[in-house]
Amino acid sequence: MVAGLLFARAGVRTTVLEKHADFLRDFRGDTVHPSTLRIFFELGLLEKLLQRPHDKVHDLTVTVGNRRLAVADFAGFDPRWGFIAMMPQWEFLDFVADQARAYPNFTLIMEAEATGLVVDEGRVSGVHCRIGEESARIGARLTIASDGRRSVLREESGMPLRSLGAPMDVFWFRIPKQVGPGNETTGIFTSGRIMALIDRGHYWQCAYVFPKGQADQIRAPGLERFRAEVAEAAPQLAAEIAAIASWDDVKLLTVALDRLECWHRAGLLVIGDAAHAMSPIGGVGINVAVQDAVAAANVLAGPVAGGADPDPLLAKVEARRRLAVRAIQGFQNATQKRIVTPLLAGQAPIRPPLPLRLLGRYAVLRRIPAAFLGFGIRPEHVRSPEA
Repeated sequence: MVAGLLFARAGVRTTVLEKHADFLRDFRGDTVHPSTLRIFFELGLLEKLLQRPHDKVHDLTVTVGNRRLAVADFAGFDPRWGFIAMMPQWEFLDFVADQARAYPNFTLIMEAEATGLVVDEGRVSGVHCRIGEESARIGARLTIASDGRRSVLREESGMPLRSLGAPMDVFWFRIPKQVGPGNETTGIFTSGRIMALIDRGHYWQCAYVFPKGQADQIRAPGLERFRAEVAEAAPQLAAEIAAIASWDDVKLLTVALDRLECWHRAGLLVIGDAAHAMSPIGGVGINVAVQDAVAAANVLAGPVAGGADPDPLLAKVEARRRLAVRAIQGFQNATQKRIVTPLLAGQAPIRPPLPLRLLGRYAVLRRIPAAFLGFGIRPEHVRSPEA
Protein backbone atom coordinates (compact mmCIF):
# COMPACT_ATOMS: atom_id res chain seq x y z
CA MET A 1 0.00 0.00 0.00
CA VAL A 2 2.86 2.39 0.81
CA ALA A 3 4.61 1.47 -2.43
CA GLY A 4 1.34 2.13 -4.28
CA LEU A 5 1.08 5.57 -2.68
CA LEU A 6 4.67 6.51 -3.56
CA PHE A 7 4.57 5.26 -7.15
CA ALA A 8 1.25 7.00 -7.81
CA ARG A 9 2.63 10.16 -6.20
CA ALA A 10 5.51 10.05 -8.71
CA GLY A 11 3.09 9.89 -11.65
CA VAL A 12 3.15 6.14 -12.32
CA ARG A 13 -0.18 4.48 -13.17
CA THR A 14 -0.43 2.09 -10.24
CA THR A 15 -2.84 -0.70 -9.28
CA VAL A 16 -2.89 -2.35 -5.84
CA LEU A 17 -4.66 -5.68 -5.35
CA GLU A 18 -6.05 -6.58 -1.91
CA LYS A 19 -7.55 -10.04 -1.64
CA HIS A 20 -9.94 -9.22 1.23
CA ALA A 21 -13.08 -7.08 1.14
CA ASP A 22 -11.72 -4.82 3.90
CA PHE A 23 -8.69 -4.36 6.16
CA LEU A 24 -10.44 -5.50 9.36
CA ARG A 25 -8.15 -8.31 10.49
CA ASP A 26 -7.02 -8.46 14.09
CA PHE A 27 -3.66 -9.51 15.55
CA ARG A 28 -1.69 -8.05 12.66
CA GLY A 29 1.39 -5.83 12.90
CA ASP A 30 0.14 -2.80 14.83
CA THR A 31 3.45 -1.26 15.93
CA VAL A 32 4.26 1.77 13.77
CA HIS A 33 7.89 2.56 14.63
CA PRO A 34 9.73 5.91 14.46
CA SER A 35 11.21 5.08 11.05
CA THR A 36 7.71 4.78 9.55
CA LEU A 37 6.42 7.84 11.39
CA ARG A 38 9.34 9.86 9.99
CA ILE A 39 8.53 8.68 6.45
CA PHE A 40 5.01 10.06 6.82
CA PHE A 41 6.40 13.29 8.22
CA GLU A 42 8.55 13.62 5.10
CA LEU A 43 5.42 13.09 3.01
CA GLY A 44 3.62 15.82 4.97
CA LEU A 45 1.12 13.26 6.25
CA LEU A 46 2.20 12.54 9.84
CA GLU A 47 -0.23 14.93 11.50
CA LYS A 48 -3.14 13.42 9.56
CA LEU A 49 -1.96 9.87 10.28
CA LEU A 50 -1.87 10.53 14.01
CA GLN A 51 -5.48 11.68 13.92
CA ARG A 52 -6.33 8.00 13.53
CA PRO A 53 -6.84 6.04 16.80
CA HIS A 54 -3.49 5.16 18.33
CA ASP A 55 -1.53 5.05 21.57
CA LYS A 56 2.04 6.23 22.07
CA VAL A 57 4.78 4.03 23.54
CA HIS A 58 7.82 6.08 24.60
CA ASP A 59 9.75 3.26 26.25
CA LEU A 60 9.85 -0.52 26.38
CA THR A 61 10.21 -2.73 29.43
CA VAL A 62 10.68 -6.43 30.09
CA THR A 63 9.86 -8.48 33.15
CA VAL A 64 12.45 -11.15 33.94
CA GLY A 65 11.42 -13.33 36.83
CA ASN A 66 9.97 -10.80 39.29
CA ARG A 67 12.09 -7.89 38.11
CA ARG A 68 10.83 -5.26 35.65
CA LEU A 69 13.52 -3.47 33.65
CA ALA A 70 13.43 -0.59 31.15
CA VAL A 71 15.32 -1.61 27.99
CA ALA A 72 14.57 0.99 25.28
CA ASP A 73 13.78 4.70 25.44
CA PHE A 74 12.61 6.64 22.38
CA ALA A 75 12.27 9.96 24.20
CA GLY A 76 15.70 11.20 23.09
CA PHE A 77 14.66 11.30 19.42
CA ASP A 78 12.72 14.04 17.65
CA PRO A 79 9.42 14.30 19.57
CA ARG A 80 7.45 14.32 16.31
CA TRP A 81 8.33 10.66 15.79
CA GLY A 82 10.14 9.67 19.01
CA PHE A 83 7.69 6.92 19.99
CA ILE A 84 5.99 3.77 18.73
CA ALA A 85 2.42 4.40 17.58
CA MET A 86 0.20 1.48 18.55
CA MET A 87 -2.28 1.79 15.70
CA PRO A 88 -4.60 -0.99 14.46
CA GLN A 89 -3.31 -2.10 11.09
CA TRP A 90 -6.70 -1.56 9.48
CA GLU A 91 -6.54 2.10 10.51
CA PHE A 92 -3.05 2.45 9.06
CA LEU A 93 -3.90 0.75 5.76
CA ASP A 94 -7.18 2.64 5.43
CA PHE A 95 -5.32 5.92 5.93
CA VAL A 96 -2.70 5.09 3.29
CA ALA A 97 -5.43 4.03 0.87
CA ASP A 98 -7.26 7.33 1.39
CA GLN A 99 -4.10 9.33 0.68
CA ALA A 100 -3.27 7.27 -2.41
CA ARG A 101 -6.77 7.70 -3.85
CA ALA A 102 -6.09 11.44 -4.06
CA TYR A 103 -3.93 10.64 -7.12
CA PRO A 104 -5.99 9.96 -10.28
CA ASN A 105 -3.50 7.34 -11.50
CA PHE A 106 -3.97 5.14 -8.40
CA THR A 107 -6.40 2.21 -8.35
CA LEU A 108 -7.14 -0.06 -5.38
CA ILE A 109 -9.10 -3.21 -6.19
CA MET A 110 -10.55 -5.00 -3.18
CA GLU A 111 -11.43 -8.72 -3.18
CA ALA A 112 -8.71 -9.17 -5.80
CA GLU A 113 -6.35 -12.06 -5.12
CA ALA A 114 -3.20 -12.52 -7.18
CA THR A 115 -3.09 -16.18 -8.21
CA GLY A 116 -0.08 -16.30 -10.53
CA LEU A 117 2.40 -14.48 -12.72
CA VAL A 118 1.91 -13.56 -16.35
CA VAL A 119 5.19 -14.38 -18.11
CA ASP A 120 5.96 -13.46 -21.71
CA GLU A 121 9.24 -14.64 -23.23
CA GLY A 122 10.80 -15.11 -19.78
CA ARG A 123 9.77 -11.68 -18.44
CA VAL A 124 7.02 -11.09 -15.85
CA SER A 125 4.44 -8.84 -17.49
CA GLY A 126 1.64 -8.81 -14.91
CA VAL A 127 -0.48 -11.11 -12.78
CA HIS A 128 -3.33 -13.52 -13.04
CA CYS A 129 -5.90 -12.76 -10.36
CA ARG A 130 -9.38 -13.50 -9.11
CA ILE A 131 -11.58 -10.42 -8.66
CA GLY A 132 -14.68 -11.49 -6.77
CA GLU A 133 -15.77 -14.63 -8.60
CA GLU A 134 -14.18 -13.68 -11.91
CA SER A 135 -10.73 -14.53 -13.24
CA ALA A 136 -8.73 -11.67 -14.70
CA ARG A 137 -5.31 -10.78 -16.06
CA ILE A 138 -3.66 -7.45 -15.32
CA GLY A 139 -0.65 -6.41 -17.35
CA ALA A 140 2.15 -4.24 -15.94
CA ARG A 141 5.65 -3.05 -16.81
CA LEU A 142 6.58 -3.78 -13.20
CA THR A 143 5.00 -6.20 -10.74
CA ILE A 144 5.78 -5.76 -7.03
CA ALA A 145 4.94 -8.89 -5.03
CA SER A 146 4.18 -8.14 -1.39
CA ASP A 147 1.76 -10.97 -0.72
CA GLY A 148 3.17 -12.10 2.61
CA ARG A 149 5.25 -14.91 4.04
CA ARG A 150 3.30 -17.54 2.10
CA SER A 151 3.66 -15.59 -1.13
CA VAL A 152 2.04 -17.27 -4.13
CA LEU A 153 3.91 -15.01 -6.54
CA ARG A 154 7.27 -15.66 -4.90
CA GLU A 155 6.76 -19.41 -5.11
CA GLU A 156 5.76 -19.26 -8.76
CA SER A 157 8.77 -17.09 -9.56
CA GLY A 158 11.10 -19.94 -8.60
CA MET A 159 13.37 -17.70 -6.55
CA PRO A 160 15.44 -19.63 -3.96
CA LEU A 161 14.31 -19.14 -0.35
CA ARG A 162 16.68 -19.56 2.60
CA SER A 163 15.15 -20.51 5.94
CA LEU A 164 16.92 -19.36 9.10
CA GLY A 165 14.56 -21.37 11.31
CA ALA A 166 12.25 -20.33 14.11
CA PRO A 167 12.00 -22.30 17.37
CA MET A 168 8.60 -20.97 18.38
CA ASP A 169 5.01 -20.28 17.40
CA VAL A 170 2.62 -17.82 19.04
CA PHE A 171 -0.95 -17.78 20.32
CA TRP A 172 -2.57 -14.32 20.09
CA PHE A 173 -5.59 -13.30 22.17
CA ARG A 174 -7.21 -10.33 23.92
CA ILE A 175 -7.75 -9.69 27.61
CA PRO A 176 -9.77 -6.64 28.81
CA LYS A 177 -8.02 -4.04 30.99
CA GLN A 178 -8.58 -0.68 32.62
CA VAL A 179 -7.15 2.32 30.81
CA GLY A 180 -4.08 3.51 32.73
CA PRO A 181 -2.23 6.84 32.83
CA GLY A 182 0.55 5.51 30.58
CA ASN A 183 1.16 2.70 28.16
CA GLU A 184 2.28 -0.48 29.95
CA THR A 185 3.42 -2.60 27.01
CA THR A 186 5.93 -5.14 28.26
CA GLY A 187 7.52 -8.53 27.69
CA ILE A 188 7.54 -11.33 30.27
CA PHE A 189 10.43 -13.82 30.48
CA THR A 190 10.39 -16.61 33.03
CA SER A 191 11.70 -20.14 32.90
CA GLY A 192 9.48 -22.02 30.47
CA ARG A 193 7.30 -19.00 29.68
CA ILE A 194 7.55 -16.04 27.30
CA MET A 195 4.72 -13.56 26.76
CA ALA A 196 4.31 -10.13 25.20
CA LEU A 197 1.60 -7.84 26.54
CA ILE A 198 0.73 -4.96 24.21
CA ASP A 199 -1.27 -2.26 25.96
CA ARG A 200 -4.12 -1.29 23.61
CA GLY A 201 -5.92 0.95 26.11
CA HIS A 202 -9.07 -1.02 26.87
CA TYR A 203 -7.47 -4.41 26.35
CA TRP A 204 -4.20 -6.31 26.32
CA GLN A 205 -3.13 -7.79 23.00
CA CYS A 206 -1.31 -10.87 24.25
CA ALA A 207 1.25 -13.11 22.62
CA TYR A 208 1.86 -16.48 24.29
CA VAL A 209 5.08 -17.98 22.92
CA PHE A 210 5.62 -21.75 22.87
CA PRO A 211 7.93 -24.26 21.15
CA LYS A 212 7.27 -24.65 17.43
CA GLY A 213 4.70 -27.24 16.48
CA GLN A 214 3.27 -27.71 19.97
CA ALA A 215 -0.06 -25.93 19.48
CA ASP A 216 -2.06 -29.16 19.70
CA GLN A 217 -0.14 -30.27 22.81
CA ILE A 218 -1.02 -26.99 24.55
CA ARG A 219 -4.68 -27.28 23.55
CA ALA A 220 -4.98 -30.94 24.63
CA PRO A 221 -5.23 -30.41 28.44
CA GLY A 222 -8.11 -28.00 27.87
CA LEU A 223 -8.88 -24.31 27.95
CA GLU A 224 -8.95 -24.04 31.75
CA ARG A 225 -5.36 -25.28 31.99
CA PHE A 226 -4.29 -22.77 29.34
CA ARG A 227 -5.97 -19.91 31.22
CA ALA A 228 -4.19 -20.94 34.40
CA GLU A 229 -0.79 -20.99 32.69
CA VAL A 230 -1.40 -17.54 31.19
CA ALA A 231 -2.47 -16.10 34.55
CA GLU A 232 0.56 -17.64 36.26
CA ALA A 233 2.95 -16.09 33.73
CA ALA A 234 1.18 -12.70 33.71
CA PRO A 235 -0.67 -12.14 37.01
CA GLN A 236 -2.02 -8.78 35.78
CA LEU A 237 -4.28 -10.77 33.43
CA ALA A 238 -5.76 -13.06 36.07
CA ALA A 239 -8.84 -10.99 36.95
CA GLU A 240 -10.11 -10.99 33.35
CA ILE A 241 -8.74 -14.32 32.16
CA ALA A 242 -12.28 -15.66 31.58
CA ALA A 243 -12.36 -13.41 28.50
CA ILE A 244 -10.73 -16.38 26.75
CA ALA A 245 -14.10 -18.06 26.39
CA SER A 246 -13.10 -20.70 23.82
CA TRP A 247 -10.22 -21.72 21.61
CA ASP A 248 -11.83 -19.60 18.88
CA ASP A 249 -10.57 -16.58 20.85
CA VAL A 250 -6.96 -17.81 20.50
CA LYS A 251 -5.32 -17.31 17.09
CA LEU A 252 -2.23 -19.21 16.00
CA LEU A 253 0.69 -17.41 14.35
CA THR A 254 3.16 -19.82 12.76
CA VAL A 255 6.48 -18.01 13.06
CA ALA A 256 8.93 -17.99 10.16
CA LEU A 257 12.34 -16.41 9.68
CA ASP A 258 13.56 -16.62 6.10
CA ARG A 259 14.68 -14.55 3.11
CA LEU A 260 15.04 -14.81 -0.62
CA GLU A 261 18.53 -15.22 -1.98
CA CYS A 262 17.50 -12.87 -4.81
CA TRP A 263 14.51 -10.51 -4.68
CA HIS A 264 13.98 -9.87 -8.38
CA ARG A 265 13.78 -11.18 -11.92
CA ALA A 266 12.85 -9.38 -15.14
CA GLY A 267 9.59 -7.50 -14.53
CA LEU A 268 9.24 -8.60 -10.88
CA LEU A 269 10.38 -7.22 -7.51
CA VAL A 270 9.56 -8.95 -4.21
CA ILE A 271 9.43 -6.92 -0.97
CA GLY A 272 8.16 -7.17 2.60
CA ASP A 273 7.43 -10.53 4.21
CA ALA A 274 7.34 -12.15 0.77
CA ALA A 275 11.05 -11.32 0.43
CA HIS A 276 12.04 -11.80 4.08
CA ALA A 277 9.67 -13.14 6.73
CA MET A 278 10.43 -11.57 10.10
CA SER A 279 10.09 -13.06 13.56
CA PRO A 280 7.72 -11.12 15.86
CA ILE A 281 10.75 -10.27 18.04
CA GLY A 282 10.93 -6.48 18.24
CA GLY A 283 7.68 -5.97 16.33
CA VAL A 284 9.65 -4.66 13.34
CA GLY A 285 8.02 -6.52 10.42
CA ILE A 286 5.64 -3.82 9.20
CA ASN A 287 8.33 -1.15 9.48
CA VAL A 288 10.96 -3.14 7.57
CA ALA A 289 8.36 -3.69 4.83
CA VAL A 290 7.61 0.04 4.66
CA GLN A 291 11.33 0.73 4.34
CA ASP A 292 11.42 -1.71 1.41
CA ALA A 293 8.57 0.19 -0.23
CA VAL A 294 10.32 3.54 0.19
CA ALA A 295 13.59 2.16 -1.19
CA ALA A 296 11.75 0.67 -4.18
CA ALA A 297 10.08 4.01 -4.94
CA ASN A 298 13.33 5.92 -4.46
CA VAL A 299 15.09 3.77 -7.04
CA LEU A 300 12.26 3.05 -9.49
CA ALA A 301 9.36 5.50 -9.34
CA GLY A 302 10.97 8.49 -11.06
CA PRO A 303 12.57 6.49 -13.91
CA VAL A 304 9.42 4.39 -14.47
CA ALA A 305 7.30 7.55 -14.55
CA GLY A 306 9.68 8.84 -17.21
CA GLY A 307 9.26 5.72 -19.33
CA ALA A 308 12.50 3.93 -18.41
CA ASP A 309 12.87 0.14 -18.35
CA PRO A 310 12.72 -0.89 -14.66
CA ASP A 311 14.63 -4.16 -15.09
CA PRO A 312 18.21 -2.79 -14.88
CA LEU A 313 17.28 -0.98 -11.65
CA LEU A 314 15.72 -3.84 -9.69
CA ALA A 315 19.01 -5.12 -8.26
CA LYS A 316 19.66 -1.68 -6.77
CA VAL A 317 16.60 -2.00 -4.52
CA GLU A 318 17.79 -5.31 -3.09
CA ALA A 319 21.35 -3.99 -2.73
CA ARG A 320 20.05 -0.99 -0.80
CA ARG A 321 17.98 -3.11 1.60
CA ARG A 322 20.15 -6.22 2.00
CA LEU A 323 22.27 -5.01 4.95
CA ALA A 324 19.28 -3.69 6.92
CA VAL A 325 17.29 -6.89 6.52
CA ARG A 326 20.19 -9.17 7.38
CA ALA A 327 21.08 -7.11 10.46
CA ILE A 328 17.53 -7.33 11.84
CA GLN A 329 17.21 -11.02 11.01
CA GLY A 330 20.62 -11.70 12.54
CA PHE A 331 19.49 -10.02 15.77
CA GLN A 332 16.24 -11.99 15.75
CA ASN A 333 18.01 -15.27 15.04
CA ALA A 334 20.55 -14.71 17.82
CA THR A 335 17.73 -13.83 20.24
CA GLN A 336 15.89 -17.00 19.27
CA LYS A 337 18.93 -19.19 19.86
CA ARG A 338 20.32 -17.56 23.00
CA ILE A 339 17.16 -16.48 24.82
CA VAL A 340 13.95 -17.95 23.38
CA THR A 341 15.03 -21.58 22.97
CA PRO A 342 16.65 -21.93 26.44
CA LEU A 343 13.75 -20.13 28.16
CA LEU A 344 11.09 -22.29 26.52
CA ALA A 345 13.10 -25.36 27.52
CA GLY A 346 13.17 -24.12 31.12
CA GLN A 347 16.98 -23.93 31.07
CA ALA A 348 17.64 -20.21 31.39
CA PRO A 349 18.24 -18.53 34.75
CA ILE A 350 15.49 -16.27 36.07
CA ARG A 351 18.04 -13.59 37.00
CA PRO A 352 18.30 -10.95 34.22
CA PRO A 353 21.48 -11.22 32.13
CA LEU A 354 24.10 -8.48 32.50
CA PRO A 355 23.12 -6.52 29.34
CA LEU A 356 19.54 -6.17 30.59
CA ARG A 357 20.71 -5.13 34.04
CA LEU A 358 22.93 -2.44 32.50
CA LEU A 359 20.04 -1.15 30.38
CA GLY A 360 17.85 -1.03 33.46
CA ARG A 361 20.47 0.90 35.41
CA TYR A 362 21.77 3.41 32.83
CA ALA A 363 19.13 5.37 30.92
CA VAL A 364 21.57 6.59 28.27
CA LEU A 365 22.20 3.01 27.12
CA ARG A 366 18.51 2.54 26.35
CA ARG A 367 18.86 4.74 23.29
CA ILE A 368 20.93 2.02 21.60
CA PRO A 369 18.16 -0.63 21.36
CA ALA A 370 15.66 2.18 20.74
CA ALA A 371 17.66 3.33 17.71
CA PHE A 372 18.12 -0.21 16.40
CA LEU A 373 14.47 -1.22 16.80
CA GLY A 374 13.07 2.19 15.92
CA PHE A 375 15.15 2.96 12.84
CA GLY A 376 17.20 -0.12 11.94
CA ILE A 377 20.32 0.02 9.79
CA ARG A 378 20.45 2.54 6.91
CA PRO A 379 16.90 3.87 7.40
CA GLU A 380 15.22 5.23 4.30
CA HIS A 381 14.14 8.79 3.53
CA VAL A 382 11.65 9.77 0.84
CA ARG A 383 13.63 10.55 -2.34
CA SER A 384 10.98 9.66 -4.91
CA PRO A 385 9.47 12.62 -6.79
CA GLU A 386 6.00 14.06 -6.53
CA ALA A 387 4.60 14.60 -10.01
